[in-house]
Amino acid sequence: MKKFAIEIKWAILFAVIQLVWMLGERIAGLHDENISKHSIVTNFFAIVAIAVYVVALLDKRKNDFNGKMTWIQGFISGLIITLGVTILTPLTQYLTVEVITPHYFENMIRYAVENGLQTQEEAEGYFNLRSYMIQSVIFAPLMGLVTSAIVAIFTRKK
Repeated sequence: MKKFAIEIKWAILFAVIQLVWMLGERIAGLHDENISKHSIVTNFFAIVAIAVYVVALLDKRKNDFNGKMTWIQGFISGLIITLGVTILTPLTQYLTVEVITPHYFENMIRYAVENGLQTQEEAEGYFNLRSYMIQSVIFAPLMGLVTSAIVAIFTRKK
């Protein structure tokens, strides 16, 4: 376990940062009065996510690999972080929709239906906790895999 302490730390920090981002979205009104801008603004979290992986892999390189790290070492470290993030994702989804913004789904359903984006039935099928948990448990490892592969290129050092 100690061997993966840095990865565990960064997976937890990633989850906390996700929750802070969601709180920021709510405060900015992206879950209610500015909901029309949500689908655009929420994508900027990708920049934050990449930055977290960069700092995490630099931390790993400095503290576990004595300042040197191969691509494969960085990639594996990134995958371990991704595993942690994936495990924590259902919890962050739950906390987001139950604590941070409990009216998120009803607001999204209303917005989608009122703007002709989906029928009531389609919107209810998409905007619910079960659907979001499934999506996030699929999306997190895919994005983590890609992010780990790319960030490991830039954080390797001989």
